[in-house]
Amino acid sequence: MGLLGYSSLLMILGFIGTGKISSSIIIGIFNSKLKIKRIYISSRNRNIAKKLEKKYRPVKIIKDNQEIIDKSSIIILGITPKVGNEILSKLRFPKNKKIISLISTIKLDRLKKITHNINIVRATPLPPIEINKGPIVIYPPSKTVKNFFNHLGKVIEVKNEKLSYKFWSTASLMAAYYEILKVSSDWLIRKGVNRKIAYRYISELFLSLSQYAQQKHFKGFKKLVADSQTPKGLNMQVLNELKKNKFFNNFTKGLENINKRVSK
Repeated sequence: MGLLGYSSLLMILGFIGTGKISSSIIIGIFNSKLKIKRIYISSRNRNIAKKLEKKYRPVKIIKDNQEIIDKSSIIILGITPKVGNEILSKLRFPKNKKIISLISTIKLDRLKKITHNINIVRATPLPPIEINKGPIVIYPPSKTVKNFFNHLGKVIEVKNEKLSYKFWSTASLMAAYYEILKVSSDWLIRKGVNRKIAYRYISELFLSLSQYAQQKHFKGFKKLVADSQTPKGLNMQVLNELKKNKFFNNFTKGLENINKRVSK
């Protein structure tokens, strides 16, 4: 018996919506040890779909969403909330099919109502799932979904849907994080550093800081902040200037605003 209670070779996935996150999951599957028979994907984002079908033999484009559902054992919803509200109620989801929703602002009760299916798990994977890295928050806990995503990253099961919204909020930090990397590398380039060297240095710098934080997380991040400074040192100066300009206050305000949006 395999991953989901049957041979993993029989696993057939169906993706309704083929955007960035769906694409990242599919790429991550083929970078993992998971073995699947077939992945059916919709043609909604045709450029992404065509590239995936061309690159991976088990991937096949199907234009009809209902056909994807009928042929798949697990259905993954990778569409926007607007599209979800428009199309899901028009589709038939057999009750024996597992649904994984990647939709940010359609809550579980609403999903159950419009799909007429209670076998649903909401998941929050991020693009690093392509390289089998990063946290994947799932609600409600599900052995099937946990076993699936454990091959693609680190699963965090949440037993309270309202609490899961907090993780959705912090998952929205991706673009802001990459903007910090961009600003830092752009500054080096303006100061005369070769572009490739600047990119490599900044990515290695932040990677090492994250890996160090992961290994030392038991100390708490407050201790890491303190250990990274010396009195009147360079790190202290930058931190104090950011605090003075309310960088972190605005950072927290952004999280609060996202939390209000996803909690509606």
